[in-house]
Amino acid sequence: MTFTSRRHFLTATAKLAAVTLLSGCQSTPTAHAQEKPFGELIPTDSFVDLSHVDLSNTSVAAPAIVPALPLPDPSLESKVGQMIMVGFSGQSPDFDSAIVQELAAGLVGNVVLFGRNIGTPKQVQAMTTTLQGVSPLPVLIGIDQEGGWVSRLPGSFGISSNYSAQYLGEQNDLGLTATQGNSTATELAKLGINLNLAPVVDVNTNPRNPVIGRYERSFSADPAVVAAHAQAVIDAHRSHNVLCTLKHFPGHGSSQGDTHAGFVDVTEHWSVLELAPYATLIGAQACDVIMTAHIFNATLDPDYPSTLSHKVITGLLREQLGFNGVVISDDMQMGAIAKEYDLETAIGLAINAGVDMIAFSNNIPFSRGAGGEQLHGIIMKLVERGVIPHSRIEASYRRIMALKQRL
Repeated sequence: MTFTSRRHFLTATAKLAAVTLLSGCQSTPTAHAQEKPFGELIPTDSFVDLSHVDLSNTSVAAPAIVPALPLPDPSLESKVGQMIMVGFSGQSPDFDSAIVQELAAGLVGNVVLFGRNIGTPKQVQAMTTTLQGVSPLPVLIGIDQEGGWVSRLPGSFGISSNYSAQYLGEQNDLGLTATQGNSTATELAKLGINLNLAPVVDVNTNPRNPVIGRYERSFSADPAVVAAHAQAVIDAHRSHNVLCTLKHFPGHGSSQGDTHAGFVDVTEHWSVLELAPYATLIGAQACDVIMTAHIFNATLDPDYPSTLSHKVITGLLREQLGFNGVVISDDMQMGAIAKEYDLETAIGLAINAGVDMIAFSNNIPFSRGAGGEQLHGIIMKLVERGVIPHSRIEASYRRIMALKQRL
């Protein structure tokens, strides 16, 4: 897509602005197979046995009934655009930048920021204002601001403390956790960032975990402590109208490998207790967004990693645990996906599994970059070929719009 002039750019934006926002497993392990073919959506035929797990006070509450304004019926192209989140380079996107053109054309509906995008508070405010201003629909602007090692905002941005989740869990002072969460959310809201890709609710069952335990990203090895501190973080963010993302479902805390680098099998180490924080927070209606893990767990699905698994995303998360909100993938350019599946196959499997929003950071050196226009074209082709049914696009679009309506 190329805009030959600013006038053409503004014309396209004006046309798209008409689309206004009015609403909002038990299985026998088998050998891991690469390059799995597509299949029809498979009804979940097996469930994880949770009968022996103490999940007291975690019953799933019926969601509040909110009167909804009638939604317009935008084009399929517009709906697909809402399912894409991408990272981009630079700190001052202008009319000629790919991300601005893709947002304006409705090819992308959401972005994620990294350190490369962060300069000064004034610069970030200007950037997020530009990104929101060119899009016909509200944009989810996400960032990984967990605290501790995983913090995209430098100390100069005024967040009161930068304790790791592990430190906060060890102190076990919910007031301290809430204070840091409140300070973080205050700054994010001021910057125009409306989605924190945090808190991590992985249970620290393997302290030597190279991607969770090593970087002190888990609150505790006790699921109840994890859930309590995550709730404090979520409440603080919601008070500033900033959404939160629980990650990494169905649990990355027991892994002995890093899914950024490649295939990771947790079958022998994963515990059903890793689901407990999700059950608790879903029951408390405290989940805005849930992010998937790329881990392979043959106990849950003998064929696919969790992000690509209909059994895990639709069967376990939606049908058994009762979550009907937005599911976002972990970065699809991580080695656990990118080294095992071609791009088209991975996208088709993830969406058919029940993932609503596909995330591409464009931040991993060994992985080929993926622009919004390219991703949009792949999804459209899969829908046109019947690999992804229209009903999946419609369901994801409705969930994403309901989430954005809250902002």
